[in-house]
Amino acid sequence: MIQQLRIYEIFEKNKAAFHARFRDHAARIMRTRYGFRIVAMWETRHGDRTEFAYLLEWPDEAARISAWAAFMADAEWAEIKRITHAEHGLMVGQIEDRPLVPVDYSPSLSLLR
Repeated sequence: MIQQLRIYEIFEKNKAAFHARFRDHAARIMRTRYGFRIVAMWETRHGDRTEFAYLLEWPDEAARISAWAAFMADAEWAEIKRITHAEHGLMVGQIEDRPLVPVDYSPSLSLLR
């Protein structure tokens, strides 16, 4: 298993719309069509930025790469992004993608499951 941490800069002016889009559309499409395992989601502040962070778990790197490629090419997701962008403006700024590699002394990751 490998983990992936995604951190999105989101904006106060349309934060509620971002959360609705992720909850109602992105997470649904990710899970049901492409096998994303979303372990946890958080909202956080970093300096003056509001951020949305979520942790994914994958069986291996090939599954991660394949699922992301398929999700990014999904026609429904592209249309949802187009519509919400037109209605609410830019909803995501900087995106950070961090693969998490456990160290040999890491406690069991089973606590995350």
